[in-house]
Amino acid sequence: MNNIAHLIRLANRIGAFFEAMPDHDEALEGIANHIQKFWEPRMRTALLDFLNTQPDGQAGDTGLSDITLQAILLNKERLTPRKSATA
Repeated sequence: MNNIAHLIRLANRIGAFFEAMPDHDEALEGIANHIQKFWEPRMRTALLDFLNTQPDGQAGDTGLSDITLQAILLNKERLTPRKSATA
């Protein structure tokens, strides 16, 4: 998946939803949990690959919100898709 700007917008929408929660740690968990459960592995891989090259989460005119970036970085291992045994 090559459209990182689209993935950033999707991730930021998730972040905006959970940011309204009064408990910051619960919001971070909600963001990571949603991405882990509902994003296909290719999407998660593309986002994590982007963060390996752009650790600040910024891509031109768009970028990850602070809470979204924090949630992803705190849960990077868990969000990394597992390699299948047949790969």
